[in-house]
Amino acid sequence: MPSPKPLVTHIYTADPSAHVFDGKLYIYPSHDRENSQVERDNTGEQYDMVDYHVLSMDTVGGSVTDHGIALSVEQVSWAAKQLWAPDAACKNGKYYLYFPARDKEKIFRIGVAVSDVPSGPFKAEPQPIPGSYSIDPASFIDDDGNAYLYFGGIWGGELQCWTSGTFDASKTGPQEPTGDAPALFPRVAKLSDDMLSFPNGVEELQILDENGDLLKGKDHDRRFFEAPWMHKYNGMYYFSYSTGDTHCIAYATSTSPMGPFTYRGRILEPVVGWTTHHSIVEWEGRWWLFYHDCELSGGVSHLRSVKMRELLYDGEGRIRLAEPQ
Repeated sequence: MPSPKPLVTHIYTADPSAHVFDGKLYIYPSHDRENSQVERDNTGEQYDMVDYHVLSMDTVGGSVTDHGIALSVEQVSWAAKQLWAPDAACKNGKYYLYFPARDKEKIFRIGVAVSDVPSGPFKAEPQPIPGSYSIDPASFIDDDGNAYLYFGGIWGGELQCWTSGTFDASKTGPQEPTGDAPALFPRVAKLSDDMLSFPNGVEELQILDENGDLLKGKDHDRRFFEAPWMHKYNGMYYFSYSTGDTHCIAYATSTSPMGPFTYRGRILEPVVGWTTHHSIVEWEGRWWLFYHDCELSGGVSHLRSVKMRELLYDGEGRIRLAEPQ
């Protein structure tokens, strides 16, 4: 089966968050760059990203515009390094870019930057979102106007360091529950009307198996690792995510954006490269999966490229990939 081509080849892009604003598709990826860092699972130093570019497309299969640097680490007063996977949202006539970065104490927090236009540039708020931590923010605005932020990533993303509610440096590194212990789960927070804070705090987003039990730590084929994403189809909420060290994109469904969610299956099998990270969006009457792989770089795990494929739903709301054109 042929692999789709990267959307852009002049830079390396990863972790694509796609949204339709005013009929145009915008993609908010992270920006990989070549470096000499040694690969370390506990800190992810090889993912040495320092800025964000916004990409856009007017139509499926059309040309892709790179709008240039939308935000750089030097423009974020509280950040020290590593602008990892971002996302964006639109509300109240403003555009909000959510992003993780290590603060001056080298702990991941989630920041927000604001713009009047979807392509940026964005101006960062002077401090990270109070109560935020870990990585991979994903925004979702429901039909009723309520907005949510989903986030979390294990190992280098430090989610395992926050199980007590405060940061535990002794848990830094490739650690997670094992055996029959409940798996680590992503986090969700309802956003304030101004999209800048968590008025009700942060909650755990539970993922259940077919029997209604929490997924277990040993269940590496199904449990959450990183890269949360939320979308809605036919009134059902779809939470999708990366299984991390088993390299799949899986999904679960719920009747509430706060969960709990029940595991439903896989969307994407492992691609070339170590990480997998995605987004799902409806555009021009069809559904699309945006993801990355390392084919363009010859398999270099920290040099990734964004691609897209069509998604299809069956009569029971199950997701599958369409055959590449």
